[in-house]
Amino acid sequence: MALHPSISRVTDRIRERSYATRTAYLDRLAKAVGNGPARSHLSCGNQAHAYAAMGQDKAPLTEGRAPNIGIVTAFNDMLSAHQPYEDYPKLIRAAARRAGATAQVAGGVPAMCDGVTQGQSGMELSLFSRDVIALAAGVSLSHNTFDSAVFLGVCDKIVPGLIIAAATFGHLPSVFVPAGPMTSGIPNDEKSKVRNAFAEGKATRDQLMQAEMASYHGPGTCTFYGTANTNQMLMEFMGLHLPGASFVNPGTPLREALTTAAVERAAQMTALGNDFRPVGEILDERAYVNGLVGLMATGGSTNLVIHLPAMARASGIILDLQDFADISEAVPLMAKVYPNGLADVNHFHAAGGLQFMIGQLLDAGLLHADAKTVSGEGLSHYRQEPTLKDGKLTWEPGAAASLNDRILRPASDPFATSGGLKQLTGNLGRGVIKVSAVAPERHIIEAPARIFHTQDAVKQAFKAGEFTSDTIVVVRFQGPQANGMPELHSLTPTLSVLQDRGLKVALVTDGRMSGASGKVPAAIHVAPEAACGGPLARLRDGDIIRLDADAGTLTVLATDFDQRPAVTADLSDNSFGLGRELFGAFRRVVGGADTGGAVVV
Repeated sequence: MALHPSISRVTDRIRERSYATRTAYLDRLAKAVGNGPARSHLSCGNQAHAYAAMGQDKAPLTEGRAPNIGIVTAFNDMLSAHQPYEDYPKLIRAAARRAGATAQVAGGVPAMCDGVTQGQSGMELSLFSRDVIALAAGVSLSHNTFDSAVFLGVCDKIVPGLIIAAATFGHLPSVFVPAGPMTSGIPNDEKSKVRNAFAEGKATRDQLMQAEMASYHGPGTCTFYGTANTNQMLMEFMGLHLPGASFVNPGTPLREALTTAAVERAAQMTALGNDFRPVGEILDERAYVNGLVGLMATGGSTNLVIHLPAMARASGIILDLQDFADISEAVPLMAKVYPNGLADVNHFHAAGGLQFMIGQLLDAGLLHADAKTVSGEGLSHYRQEPTLKDGKLTWEPGAAASLNDRILRPASDPFATSGGLKQLTGNLGRGVIKVSAVAPERHIIEAPARIFHTQDAVKQAFKAGEFTSDTIVVVRFQGPQANGMPELHSLTPTLSVLQDRGLKVALVTDGRMSGASGKVPAAIHVAPEAACGGPLARLRDGDIIRLDADAGTLTVLATDFDQRPAVTADLSDNSFGLGRELFGAFRRVVGGADTGGAVVV
């Protein structure tokens, strides 16, 4: 199937825009590759330090003929998604030995949970943690003793941070190894109902706790389609997971077999073998466009609109919000997974999942079929579904038809003809809105603004009964320079209650929403942000704002708007406590949300 003209046009535009930066990147990669396997350049003393504790692996490490795989792990057991990684290093070392290789834990990276910090001060470190992860992974790999790498990470900022590091060390072949989703708990919509009831005072804290614990109940990623599971989708569409690896539950024989197979590929792809496949060559414009297509087709997390430009920049690729918008217009929405529907990712996987979807999109010419992947040349490998036969891992053709068309539909009969994200532009700046879960009658909201500088102030106004008419809630000074750009997901129950009461309501902010943001219209990532004098800083209570997701516009209907001075805010409360004082330098130099909100790239 010929490539769809819109996909071709966007790819060509990205390639042209990125020519200078990508050429410089590939030149650096070629120089690093040309130096040969890194360990050959280390002194005997360097190597002795690196191998001192490696026991039975000392001899092959010293001889230098077998590939050595670096493990970068985001294990901690506070994140359910990362708890399974505790035992992976032992499994990886054993698998490497069987493959004629060695493996060492190169280092660990921090991994914070947005579910734990949601609505709390710690959330103001969340976006910056991505840059810390990239830095920590870079330090881990800087010992230069590895021929390839495996990256153990799943959740919101962890995978983007690891991608930035992997791209920076692009001469190394790299495989991303997932841990899988937890088994299904109570339905996500039931949990949401309890949250809304608690916000209205109609449910007790004990009832809320019972619902939350029944939803988040075991090892693995949360089962809704938020940022963590969007990351896993992205790694398959970009060819960095093994095919079908994303949504296999932890602690199963298939999960272990896929991890072992990932180690085998990491050993096979090194410069010491016959299939050298540096990750920097995989991470080209085709990979990122394929990732954008997957994001739109699945109705994925808005957080990836922040992360993908930062990830791409580390690869010498320059993405723009217009790329997201144009691909969204060309790609059908094929999945309905909570918050866009009632199903969770386990149901999605059972219905045919990513293998069915990738096959459909390939057949429709909406993906670059010739993209490089860790599994070989071309994305067709990702039509294949892993299975165990007599204990042996094999890949078979994925589902040819959806097994549940309420969850997953073919490209020819989608839930919507365009993807789940829209760019918004106007005299309030540039932002994005996730429309895949927003009812069509709520795509256009025109109402007076109510201005807030904290999400807590919104909640207090709600408790005081101050929202009695149609309102666009503006929460400004929430961008990267102001306070690290926290998610404002804790406002979702409040705004949902107002909407359920029949009010027209929307959110406008220079902050983020959760990857699970859903039914309330939310114009987010608005840039330039208020803290650097962006248009949001000129808004006043009562200004009429028009949010039009159909036309892709975000405007304030005030004739004197351009002449008003920008207000400032006292941000001192956001500068200290829970480690926020450590990130003052980050806030001073961070880029805008529309370019990835990044510090290190």
